[in-house]
Amino acid sequence: MTLDDSTLDGLAEHLETCQVQARDTPKITDDHPGMDWEDAYAIQDRLLQRKRARGARVVGFKCGLTSHAKMRQMGVDEPVFGFLVDDFALADGAALRMAELIHPKVEPEIAFVLKRELRGPGCHVGAVLAATDFVLPGIEVIDSRYRDFKFDLKSVIADNTSAARFVVGGKPAPVYGLDLRTCGVVLEKNGEAVALGAGAAVLGHPAAAVAALANHLGRRGHHLPAGTLILSGGVTEAVAVAPGDHVALRVQGMGQVGLRLV
Repeated sequence: MTLDDSTLDGLAEHLETCQVQARDTPKITDDHPGMDWEDAYAIQDRLLQRKRARGARVVGFKCGLTSHAKMRQMGVDEPVFGFLVDDFALADGAALRMAELIHPKVEPEIAFVLKRELRGPGCHVGAVLAATDFVLPGIEVIDSRYRDFKFDLKSVIADNTSAARFVVGGKPAPVYGLDLRTCGVVLEKNGEAVALGAGAAVLGHPAAAVAALANHLGRRGHHLPAGTLILSGGVTEAVAVAPGDHVALRVQGMGQVGLRLV
């Protein structure tokens, strides 16, 4: 780590204030070009501490940068990870107020819910599938606090990988009998398909992203408890939304889930 505790605390407070006030900011590495990966996750940890101090409860985790091509482009060998708290959760079909966000986009995801804990390092796809209770469709609403969606990877990790809201629903399905690699995904906006993909877009298999998360947490002395919800990463590029839009996600074998922007 290169930043002292006071600086880490101040950056966490700054980023959370931007989130709460729906206010953007230049990326934090502009003023702290020497910050490293440990600094970035330390700021994210402090963001979570601030939320917990106000009564928020962790309900899950999210994976980002889950495309091999994007990882090569960014010079990293694993995805990035963030947390999900109950304040982020929306009900299926709920209305999301755009005034609460800065420049939101939506991503179609396959969500996992665990029936047994997962621990790393050494976690793999088979262990994830054995520990999964069911999978279901999920829409993540990302909303980077950085001006014009311009950031580097360390800044976005510190900003909890742009987490803002999420909704899951549809028809929860056991993984037995499902090929999550070939599972088709259709994201619709206002009744028109705007993004198409298959589960293999996420690291070749969505469970690989969950395994990478378990291994990341294991290296930091944590694990994924039973009952944890994990958003495994965007199957397609993120899609911009505006007030009045209705977004629906259909995932093969899992039904659909949606939300409205107002």
